[in-house]
Amino acid sequence: MISPRTLVLAPILAAALAIPAQSAEMIIGFGAGGGYDTWGRTLARHIGNHMPGKPSFINKNMPGAGSVKAANYLYNVAAKDGSVIGIIARDAALIPISDPSAAKFDARKFAWIGSPTGETNVCIAMASAPAKTVQELFEKELIVGDTGVGTGTHTYPKVLNALLGTKFRIIGGYKSSVDVMLAMERGEVHGSCESYDSVMSKKPKEVAEGKIKLLFQAGAEKNPHVNAPFIFDFAKTEEQKKALRFVYAGQGIGRPFVGPPGMSSETTAMLQKAFDATMKDPAFLADTKKQKLDVEPVTGQRLQQIINELYATPKPIIDKIADILGKKKS
Repeated sequence: MISPRTLVLAPILAAALAIPAQSAEMIIGFGAGGGYDTWGRTLARHIGNHMPGKPSFINKNMPGAGSVKAANYLYNVAAKDGSVIGIIARDAALIPISDPSAAKFDARKFAWIGSPTGETNVCIAMASAPAKTVQELFEKELIVGDTGVGTGTHTYPKVLNALLGTKFRIIGGYKSSVDVMLAMERGEVHGSCESYDSVMSKKPKEVAEGKIKLLFQAGAEKNPHVNAPFIFDFAKTEEQKKALRFVYAGQGIGRPFVGPPGMSSETTAMLQKAFDATMKDPAFLADTKKQKLDVEPVTGQRLQQIINELYATPKPIIDKIADILGKKKS
């Protein structure tokens, strides 16, 4: 028997979760062709099947400042009815606490929907580069491409130079990791620091043949499936290790999908449920397999927990990283 309470709540919930079938948007915080773009478009093809009204998503690339532009849009402008979601950089969550002037958002207030995978960052170099091993990085300059302040392509090499003494030279102006890879092939840069899955989705043959070298890996923890040294092993002090843990904490966030703050709890729960269902959808899994994308999902609830832990990082460590990156401290 249906209770009177259910009869009263049903129209309210239906209204809260109603999404126009043709108006859903996927905001992608990077240019076309890179790893974030691939994940954003892949999820957009399937998540609508698990949402009320089965909306078709329109993809909108919004590159700028390492996805801070997209994050600001999602936080301050996007509709809060569940019809607009987006994918932002894993490290974007750190910007408001390490560089408050650049971010017009509080990462704790986003609706964290989920991530299809955790991440391992790798720094790579062409076989013709001056530095072909992590040990040589402390002796020889390696020119790396940068897709924007706030991304790992910029943050990681800069922090490693300051903390450990590596010799990266960072060249900016590239819109996506695809552009950096093309620059590597043209000889404009020697390498890049980006996600392992992004490298392997674009250049698996070149890695297998040794034309592209994996210099080292980094992340929330060492990935046993990646055949490269763990950069944390080169930290000499506990302070260095703590700083590296903060900087690389975003790797545990993976490829995060978020919704605007201020959505109803019902709408947030609906999006999280749709995401979780998509992660088990045979069509989605077949799509990711075809693209050589590893699916090891992180729930929205776990992402929220990670974000809260990041924001509890001791201020001296945050200030140290802010100093390295030349950012204003709060």
